[in-house]
Amino acid sequence: MSSEKEGKSSLAFHPLTAERWPDLVELFGQRGACGGCWCMWWRLGRAEFERKKGAGNKRALHKIVNAGPPPGLLAYQGEEPVGWCAVAPRDRYTRMTTSRILGPVDDEPVWSVVCFFVSKSHRRQGVTEALLRAAVRFAGEQGARIVEGYPIEPVKDRVPEVFAYTGFVSTFEKAGFSEVLRRSPPRPIMRCRV
Repeated sequence: MSSEKEGKSSLAFHPLTAERWPDLVELFGQRGACGGCWCMWWRLGRAEFERKKGAGNKRALHKIVNAGPPPGLLAYQGEEPVGWCAVAPRDRYTRMTTSRILGPVDDEPVWSVVCFFVSKSHRRQGVTEALLRAAVRFAGEQGARIVEGYPIEPVKDRVPEVFAYTGFVSTFEKAGFSEVLRRSPPRPIMRCRV
């Protein structure tokens, strides 16, 4: 898809296709990114997510990848997969339809960036921001006019990495997003027009 300079390193971004599935498996590792999620948290109801946790969620995401279109982007440093960003039309994320905090802002069609995962060796190096910018470009290439994100704004100085999977407000601001609504103090809804 594209490359972007990040400091002294170069990152390349590619949609997650069936051919690139082994790279996502390598990146996510045995834990499926975090606790067997396999980036299915937003796509399933709570009961189904819990029932499928681990291998079931992995199979569910693999099925989505094989059916297409790509459910997100992988970031690479050379040949090594170092990051993931889930981005798709908002209506693909079942849990969004029932969320009190992240429910729709209006009737405009949007694409949603719901999850990031960066390998431990590449965290705090700008990979998330680069992935976010690439996700906006990717969504625009698919016809999106608005891309939405749901980052956290920590009320304490430090947030455990497990809770930062939707990204931070500061990262979204650097990537050109603006807050449009906040129903919960730590969780705004932010948008970028493509």
